[in-house]
Amino acid sequence: MKAALLHDYHQELELVDLPVPELTRPDQVLVKIAGAGVCATDLHAIEGLMEAAGMEVPRVLGHENAGHVEAVGDLISTVGEGDAVLIYPPHSCGLCVPCRRGNDMHCVRHEFVGLSVNGGFAEYVVVPERSLVKLPDGVDPIAVAPHADAGITAYHAVRRLAPLALPGSTAVLIGVGGVGHIALQLLRELGSSSLIAVDPNAQRRDLAGELGADTVLDTGKVVEEVREITGGAGADLVLDFVGTDATHAEGMEMLARNGTYSIIGYGGTLSVPSGAMVGQEQSAVANLVGRWTDLWELIQLHGEGRITLKTETHPLDEVNEVLGRLREGDITGRAVLLPHSNGAS
Repeated sequence: MKAALLHDYHQELELVDLPVPELTRPDQVLVKIAGAGVCATDLHAIEGLMEAAGMEVPRVLGHENAGHVEAVGDLISTVGEGDAVLIYPPHSCGLCVPCRRGNDMHCVRHEFVGLSVNGGFAEYVVVPERSLVKLPDGVDPIAVAPHADAGITAYHAVRRLAPLALPGSTAVLIGVGGVGHIALQLLRELGSSSLIAVDPNAQRRDLAGELGADTVLDTGKVVEEVREITGGAGADLVLDFVGTDATHAEGMEMLARNGTYSIIGYGGTLSVPSGAMVGQEQSAVANLVGRWTDLWELIQLHGEGRITLKTETHPLDEVNEVLGRLREGDITGRAVLLPHSNGAS
């Protein structure tokens, strides 16, 4: 099968021919990949920053995967050959305490597709049955592949804050990219805050307006602008999908008393005096992917037409060009690779 392989860190991916992976357990499923989303985490992986997640090289990247069931093990009962599925990227055992509590992304036997095991920048991938979400009728796997990480991460972060997104409150979303544009819509679905979207890219600002942001701001004097919009109070919720030193600082500066700062994008260092947080009873929370049930619930919303996922598609052969554009911030929404296609749309 054709695959894009990372031989070593800080290198471009190499298109290679690998054997089609085989089922080695009766609870495994072989999935023919229809689409694989390209994520900033793939850039972090190439840069050697994901070893803490169990990553080793060489590795086939790709953790936002959807496709069709090609073959099933003897114990499979929830899907059959030909079914359209989305792949929940963490592998989970279902037996440990975190799994039984429903926090399957914290499974003690944790593996992660495209990082610690081979992923979907290839024509086929083998995953446990527990990792599959069967798609509703009429939902195209290519159209929803990025929900496997971008969507579930947005849903997980928003679901945690939804009880705080009350009428009369203000939420700021920093970064309206692949994850942020989904979160904006989910805040509309699950909460009642007034929404302020912040992004330096004009196309993404336009997208934020189209998706229902009440106010759209460029970067620059964003802290002062948020304070002015809120009558000096600041934002009750700040969701940071960028995660640089600058956005961490701005996020905390624009936060209201008793506000919550939610970190989704990462890479910077959050530094804030504890006295200031205690004095204003502010909170900072971090988000890691999400639960299998988060992904299932998100797909129900998508299937009902309540969530828009903006994508562009490219053949797998263009993986390095797509990664380069992502690195330069030149993609609005999410790019999806098509391992079985020779053309883009």
